[in-house]
Amino acid sequence: MAAKQHDLIVIGSGPGGYVAAIRAAQLGMNVACVEKERQLGGTCLRVGCIPSKALLESSELFHQVSHELAPHGIKTGSVEFDLAAMLKRKDKVVTILTRGIDGLFKKNGVTRYLGHGRLERAGRVVVVGEDGETVLDAPRILIATGSNSAPLSGVELDGERVGTSTEALSYREVPQHLIVIGAGYIGLELGSVWKRLGAKVTVLEYLDRILPGTDAELADEALKIFRKQGLEFHLGARVTGARAEGDGCIVEWEAGDPLTCDRVLLAVGRVPNTDGLGLDAVGIETDDKGRIPVDERFKTSADGVYAIGDVIRGPMLAHKAEEEGIACVELLATGYGHINYDAVPGVAYTMPEIAGVGKTEDALQQAGVPYRKGVFPFMANGRARALGQVEGRVKVLAHEETDRLLGVHIIGPRAGDLIAEAAVAIEFGASSEDLGRSVHAHPTLPEAIKEAALAAFRAPIHI
Repeated sequence: MAAKQHDLIVIGSGPGGYVAAIRAAQLGMNVACVEKERQLGGTCLRVGCIPSKALLESSELFHQVSHELAPHGIKTGSVEFDLAAMLKRKDKVVTILTRGIDGLFKKNGVTRYLGHGRLERAGRVVVVGEDGETVLDAPRILIATGSNSAPLSGVELDGERVGTSTEALSYREVPQHLIVIGAGYIGLELGSVWKRLGAKVTVLEYLDRILPGTDAELADEALKIFRKQGLEFHLGARVTGARAEGDGCIVEWEAGDPLTCDRVLLAVGRVPNTDGLGLDAVGIETDDKGRIPVDERFKTSADGVYAIGDVIRGPMLAHKAEEEGIACVELLATGYGHINYDAVPGVAYTMPEIAGVGKTEDALQQAGVPYRKGVFPFMANGRARALGQVEGRVKVLAHEETDRLLGVHIIGPRAGDLIAEAAVAIEFGASSEDLGRSVHAHPTLPEAIKEAALAAFRAPIHI
């Protein structure tokens, strides 16, 4: 079988893979992208970031109409939701975006291969599809296969009552009682969706806090808000087993008697997706967390093989994978590429949203870095008052001696959008004074960032 020739083969079409493929094609490479799913976009687009945000938006609108319009002088009668219509809208959003990637591939001349790709040797990928095998050769191969939901010992996934985020995005009826194992981004976002739609939601978290990796002070505030919203939390809760039984589920944990519910969502993180890639064929060994070791240019231990995104070190975030994909192929094509890991934001799309970029206050304390902190609450922001969303605050962290921004953390309305300003400021090495002296339109939510920055180097004006 004659091999098909390319300059670069990208395995995986998630945010890292498809973006890398497009950028490489723009730089003049003959690019192949191998994807086993018919829809492009990877887990993030098909069964992750995008569909979860669609459901979050729909459920949030329902909650607002049901509970939050009266203070605005808007009277509503009995409000109902159509779950099937919500799910249909979610699927439509996904379909439109996946087709968009198809169009981008055609526009940029990226060749797509449908099937499972595996490394056969250096410079060769075998694609196993419905019609048999296709052999591809290229001097450079980029692994961008993303991640899978992490398993938990004793939790018996059945793909129906006990499942992962994939199943929780498509429940055909609202659970009476949903138990969420894990209080990270995924668990809290999907727990919020089903709570708004009427489910009792119980969150079991092994650690003594929620949202591991985020700023601890803001996570504590978030916990109080979520409890006020009606979510039930058990922290320091070690789950030892979960299984479907009859029409319901049994969840066993060390702290108490077994819990019963009708759905279980396992959301304890994600693990690199490297199974069946043929890494051993080119001598690549994964680390103790299943990740592929790479150098600063994303090169693995095998000649001509590179890796980005969830399969390598660092936070498992779609935008981190995108930037790594662009940096990697630009390094290959031009010798220059860049990503600043201190300027990679993270967002939980709960209500209120929680976002952060740079160092957390707890990380600075542990490292012994001298810093100053400025905080400004949304309750003192005019736009937040007009919106009727005053919970939360902005925290700005700056170096005590140089005033350089070290981190910005937000819990409050549209925090996921607001954090972009902070990410740009950190990318350009701004100081808290730079941020505080920049003119912000009034009345807007970003004024809270300006005021927090003023609090870090001088004093806020509006509190």
